[in-house]
Amino acid sequence: MSSNSVHLLLLTSLLLLIISPTISQKISFRPKALVLPVTKDTATHQYIAHITQRTPPVQIKVAIDLGGEFLWVDCEKGFNSSTKKPVPCRSAQCNLAKSKSCSTNGNLSEDVCGEFPHNPFTSTSTSGDLSQDIIYIQSTNGSTPGKVVSVPKFLFTCAPTFILEGLSNGTVGVAGLGRNTIALPSLFSAAFSFPKKMAVCLSPTNGVVFFGNGPYELSPGIDVSKSLTYTPLILNPVNLIGGFQGESSSEYFIGVKSIKVDGKPVPVNTSLLSIDANGDGGTKISSVVPYTSLETSIYNSVVNAFVNALAQRNIRKVAAVAPFSACFNTKDIGFSQGGPIVPPIDFVLQSEKVVWRVSGANSMVRVSNDVLCLGFVDGGPLHFVDWGIKFTPTAIVIGGRQIEDILLQFDLASSRLGFTSSLLSRKLSCSTFDFKSSTN
Repeated sequence: MSSNSVHLLLLTSLLLLIISPTISQKISFRPKALVLPVTKDTATHQYIAHITQRTPPVQIKVAIDLGGEFLWVDCEKGFNSSTKKPVPCRSAQCNLAKSKSCSTNGNLSEDVCGEFPHNPFTSTSTSGDLSQDIIYIQSTNGSTPGKVVSVPKFLFTCAPTFILEGLSNGTVGVAGLGRNTIALPSLFSAAFSFPKKMAVCLSPTNGVVFFGNGPYELSPGIDVSKSLTYTPLILNPVNLIGGFQGESSSEYFIGVKSIKVDGKPVPVNTSLLSIDANGDGGTKISSVVPYTSLETSIYNSVVNAFVNALAQRNIRKVAAVAPFSACFNTKDIGFSQGGPIVPPIDFVLQSEKVVWRVSGANSMVRVSNDVLCLGFVDGGPLHFVDWGIKFTPTAIVIGGRQIEDILLQFDLASSRLGFTSSLLSRKLSCSTFDFKSSTN
């Protein structure tokens, strides 16, 4: 080899040493999915996540709201971050949020985009500034957590301290997972260019939220996304939490056509199962309501049918335990891997072949060593009848107890919900995702 060739080789090697770090810095890791651990606060029945935000990084405790519009955090007490910035009015971020509010001090260049954080547990709303700050979350391959990734200018809303009332101890905000443009599923999808999908798997102890596509392995080698049944997500054209006129709801509604108890149809006013022009009626899924709430006439029909079905098995009612009205002696009820052996309650969806079945651990609540109750509550009439009478704008609200240990996949792009049957019957649980291992 000539001296010129040697010099050329050395020069090339030196250039590669200089250029390589620059190249590696530009090639950023793009996860295909993200994972967020969730725990259940037994005192409040709220589902809680820990999110890392700010500079320097701080882990904050937030409640999960499946239908929430965005992440909001108390910025009045103890919020310090060198990377937090307000979002200006008329900016791209403000337009993305579809904000209709601006706070102003007379200087247009300092106008701040406004939003309305909502505490779903106390039905309280207030005004707040739309802001941006860095947020950190773990990536995943679907079976174990991977590298921690960051989104530098993640949108959230600053809220005043008083709106924290009713949240579990130490909670400083609410993470909205709804079908809103600035809710967590949409923002994470946009940040990393993965499908606009989210899978939620809650349990009485620990659960998990996935952002992005599957696999969703709750046990090594078992991808529960392969056993999903699908039903359309229905858009409620009315925002039920007091939004601006013309705003659609960010909550997740599905189309229940009828209800069966122990395989037999229950008489219900089917007009209540559709969403009317005021946004009332229909069926939604909620992580805020601890137990499924049914409009009064539907509740009475379901409870009567359930009690009669158990009576045919010589299982009689005992004294009611609030907030439940149908309670039974534990000694009279058998148990299986899937929980108490009781008549199933079926929500029939777009056809008789597509059924959301509630049974066993999802339908019954142990209130004492001796008493089990049907874990459904009376939501009141659909409309106001008189002042002081409880009412519900939604006929059926499928609550936390009824979605535990079931994987729910919300496909926002295709507007459909995927759901499994109870994982307990397959010796699985939403609490078994392997957070201890890592793909790092």
